[in-house]
Amino acid sequence: MNQQYPSVLLENAVNELAALPGIGRKTALRLALNILRREPAYAERLSSALAALRKDINYCRECHNICDTDLCSICSNPLRDHSTICVVENIKEVMAIENTTQFHGVYHVLGGIISPVDGIGPADLETNSLIERVAQGGIKEVILALRTTMEGDTTNFYIWRKLEPYNILVSVIARGVSVGDEIEYADEITLGRSILNRVNFNDSLKT
Repeated sequence: MNQQYPSVLLENAVNELAALPGIGRKTALRLALNILRREPAYAERLSSALAALRKDINYCRECHNICDTDLCSICSNPLRDHSTICVVENIKEVMAIENTTQFHGVYHVLGGIISPVDGIGPADLETNSLIERVAQGGIKEVILALRTTMEGDTTNFYIWRKLEPYNILVSVIARGVSVGDEIEYADEITLGRSILNRVNFNDSLKT
């Protein structure tokens, strides 16, 4: 039975909130009613913040992380190790790894992983820009920090093969992160140790 709403405006708000991932209609209704109970200025600030997020957000020209300027704060930081690149699936992984405080290099956000079932191939990801960064020189190591699934391993292998001609170290995070787990949900200690105990990707193929 469909939920009956006393107001079309409320129903429209619930519909929009329920379209977000992980939010069902009951949660969406609670959120909408909470917003309704607050002062009008809150709703204006919320809508303004969301509109600005969608309209004005930038993506770093170097690593594709989100930022407010042309170059993100990590890539523009001279204290970071710019010879070491950590390759991640999306922006949430950057935040997760940064929270461990165990990595001091820079990142490269692919924007996804290779998944033929979903119609996602290398051309749909930021793989070419990664290869271009390495080809420019100055890179000593590329760390592959993708999810431990078949799709993640496929993406790791593709990148490793593409980087072979450049004679740099390509490593993969240690399997302290359980197989099938997503990086963003790993606890900080486990994730930090996985970064520190990374292994040569070529060696990982032999195990």
